[in-house]
Amino acid sequence: MHKTRLALLIMVAGTLAACGESSTLQVSDGTGPSPKLPEPNKTLIPTVNIAPAIGWPEGVKPTAAVGTQVAAFAEGLDHPRWLYVLPNGDVLVAETNAPPKPDDSKGIRGWVMEKVMGRAGAGVPSPNRITLLRDADHDGVAETRTVFLENLNSPFGMTLVGNDLYVADSDKLLRFPYQPGETAIKQAGTKVVDLPGGPLNHHWTKNVVASKDGSKLYVSVGSNSNVGENGLEAEQGRAAIWEVDRASGQHRIFASGLRNPNGMAWEPQTGTLWTAVNERDEIGSDLVPDYITSVKDGAFYGWPFSYYGQHVDVRVNPQNLDLVAKAIAPDYAVGPHTASLGLTFAEGSKLPAQFSHGAFIGQHGSWNRKPHSGYKVIFVPFEGGQPKGQPVDVLTGFLDKDEKAMGRPVGVVIDQQGDLLVADDVGNKVWRVSAAK
Repeated sequence: MHKTRLALLIMVAGTLAACGESSTLQVSDGTGPSPKLPEPNKTLIPTVNIAPAIGWPEGVKPTAAVGTQVAAFAEGLDHPRWLYVLPNGDVLVAETNAPPKPDDSKGIRGWVMEKVMGRAGAGVPSPNRITLLRDADHDGVAETRTVFLENLNSPFGMTLVGNDLYVADSDKLLRFPYQPGETAIKQAGTKVVDLPGGPLNHHWTKNVVASKDGSKLYVSVGSNSNVGENGLEAEQGRAAIWEVDRASGQHRIFASGLRNPNGMAWEPQTGTLWTAVNERDEIGSDLVPDYITSVKDGAFYGWPFSYYGQHVDVRVNPQNLDLVAKAIAPDYAVGPHTASLGLTFAEGSKLPAQFSHGAFIGQHGSWNRKPHSGYKVIFVPFEGGQPKGQPVDVLTGFLDKDEKAMGRPVGVVIDQQGDLLVADDVGNKVWRVSAAK
């Protein structure tokens, strides 16, 4: 069948599917420690509800929470997704997108998904670089911008241990020598360990954080499918967080069954590792809530066999009920299909008191839900090292009146001034949220 005709048929079918299946619950129903989990609603054609990416009109910006204000820290970037603050206050931003992964777009479903992601703003070539932003005069705008590292392979996570800068590429963990204050690294990186990649690399983003003593590195590796449809042999070492010995490069699976973990951060009161996870698609607008959770050594969180503990996903064949029996439920749901990626704790924040204890979460936004969910930055209050209460909106207004995406928030981090920085990979900006003057 000619591709133009096929595309038209798929668009019509997708529209019908979107009209025939929509949410019966509020996003808030799928939020908190005990989210509502309705029966799965698997349709012949998945709900496709894209917010087309258009960028920010001149003079328009997101809406900040009461008591805060937002302004651009840096503009004119190329698909900025992840942020890291160096000890001297310099901000590193990974300008990146998906690597070539030809086997991921094979078949009608793969081809359709490639077009869907392109319409949502994820179809541009990867810049493959890390850029340094410096605000030396502390006026809230980066006046210095340099190419810090280039010729990478879809870089994402970054962390510094001593004078070693670690970068998680889409297929390997690299180490670079770093000297405080330098604005570019010209030396070649050293491979620490290979990460799952290759021509089928469905969830390609890899993040990295270091243990407090710097001896271990924790690397997040997303699944190679939605629910194992590419075969479980394609999932070896994936849907997991790795623990890597920094000195030797030896690694083990620290926790598994995490479909697509992205953000990772240490909760400041307990020192526990937390992660933000994207759950599975295509069983209805209300399933499955994305979540944040503490990460327990050796724990299994269900994917692909079950979700939210031991709710079996009947699409997975063969099943593994023995493993399902070991699956633990995550700590806190953050809404179905919100694509919650960014995660950072409020330690060091100088935002108003309501944002002093808890986690900021960048929600990239849905494609498999009607109506849309996500497309904002939220704050989950914590008490005693655990989530307490309902989320608070920090930054909203990323969709215009026609439900088109002017921006999509991804990475979040607290800078040296105590402000919140937010990477916006559709708006090509880094936003700075600060206390209102």
